[in-house]
Amino acid sequence: MAILTVLASCKKQNIDTSLVNLPVVEAYLIPGQLVTVKLYKQKQLTDTATYGSPITGQQVYISDGSKNVLLTESSSGTYTYNDQSFLVTGKTYTLQFNYLSYAVSAQTVIPSKPTNFALNDTSIYISTSSRTAASPIDTFANLTWSNPGLLNHIIVFKNLTGKNLPLGNFSPTNSSVQINANQTAAYYITENTFHYYAYYKITLYTVNQEYINFLTSNTNSTSSGSTSQTLTNTFTNIVNGYGIFTGMQAADNILYINVHPS
Repeated sequence: MAILTVLASCKKQNIDTSLVNLPVVEAYLIPGQLVTVKLYKQKQLTDTATYGSPITGQQVYISDGSKNVLLTESSSGTYTYNDQSFLVTGKTYTLQFNYLSYAVSAQTVIPSKPTNFALNDTSIYISTSSRTAASPIDTFANLTWSNPGLLNHIIVFKNLTGKNLPLGNFSPTNSSVQINANQTAAYYITENTFHYYAYYKITLYTVNQEYINFLTSNTNSTSSGSTSQTLTNTFTNIVNGYGIFTGMQAADNILYINVHPS
């Protein structure tokens, strides 16, 4: 799955000890892919791992309103259902399981698939010279798609080359990029889009509002100077839990762009 993981650590807080046992859920329902739900415990504040320890031995169910399926624990804390025809556009899906004394649940819908995804240039050259805050931001290429229903979209630029050539005077950990395209039908690629000169695979997803809320709350937490995600400022659509349970769909065509230094 090409989605960049924004579900960083949900860490235990000392503010409200009644919340520390709630599970963390990570599930992105994408038609044509296996149904996968990952369950984690919350992290200790001193824990430097990306996730808390996996929650094992659960009976995890997902219903489409007429069929209720039991997921299989395919690996520690990861629960799957391998019927790829189960996820259908427009259907509502409900997650349910019991953890400790909590009845955990969540609900989402599978949005429609993006169409007419196109790129007007597959190879661009961005200057390596230093820029100032007053410098104009140049547009190098345009991504477009159809969006008559004003749906939310995200664009994932997956770096296929590596971190050999940083674009700027910094070297971010994540060499790939996820863009919130909001409810538009176009995205203009600039030098600020990328972290590295590289060859990128571009995937467009239609997403639900709960994913945008989750993405935005994680971004705000990072930009506010917090050293980790906290339970008090990260959006969740999980009842008696944290994390995200959401549906999304990718455009049929994958695009590619080569970003060169000039």
